[in-house]
Amino acid sequence: MADESKSYSSDEKYGLIGKLIEEVKLRRYSYQTGKSYISIVKKFLSSGKTPREFLLSYTTKSKSTMRSAYFALKFFYENVLNTRFEEKLPLARKSLKLPLVLSKEEVIKMIDSTNNLKHKLVIMFLYYAGLRLDEARNLNWQDIDFDREIIHLKTAKGDKERIVFLHKKLIDVLEMYGTKGEGPIFISQREGKYNKRTIQQIIKFASKKAGIKKNVTPHTLRHSFATHLLESGADIRYIQQLLGHKDLKTTQIYTHVANKDIKKLAHLL
Repeated sequence: MADESKSYSSDEKYGLIGKLIEEVKLRRYSYQTGKSYISIVKKFLSSGKTPREFLLSYTTKSKSTMRSAYFALKFFYENVLNTRFEEKLPLARKSLKLPLVLSKEEVIKMIDSTNNLKHKLVIMFLYYAGLRLDEARNLNWQDIDFDREIIHLKTAKGDKERIVFLHKKLIDVLEMYGTKGEGPIFISQREGKYNKRTIQQIIKFASKKAGIKKNVTPHTLRHSFATHLLESGADIRYIQQLLGHKDLKTTQIYTHVANKDIKKLAHLL
């Protein structure tokens, strides 16, 4: 039963975590999700607490942390222990947090103030193609189709491939950068792919240099990509496809920050 506590030997814990890792891999969960589940379940197994007692210890933490703990235990019980997870905690819905969006002028300032061509390209792929951070760092030359002017993303979130347009401004800078036939586009001086931290620092430095006071992250540029398309009249379902969102509701968050119609209301006063 899920409401009973149980103490595990070191060997038992090791075996259970091994099985958990296998189950996560079989479902092709993302690295971050797997890492989170493993960390939470390790703490649970060492706590000697019942699931309810363990979850109660998370009530002082954020809602998202609480949700992560709940779903990690649920996954563990149902897929590793092969037993029903009895807890039915009243999880509060996530509060609607609106994404931070830059103006087109702010994005252009970031690009223009970046002298390093490779760094400039990072910013441009995040904005002009609406890529996620991992999609940008894993981008290969063979993903770029210059003839058809498209980007074929093969390492998208959830292993779902998608097609994104190749913007003219990206083509111009890519030609200046020097195109290659294959391999990663963004290589560090040590000949390895850019890591997440590198891209985060590029965006942070570029926004600071452009005089932007907002807390800009790589995902801010993706938010700006979607919002600017929506404000320019693009159909939200096309934007959903470009972003690779499974559910239209995820894309609809941008209707709350797009100011195309909000501007019109100001003229009524």
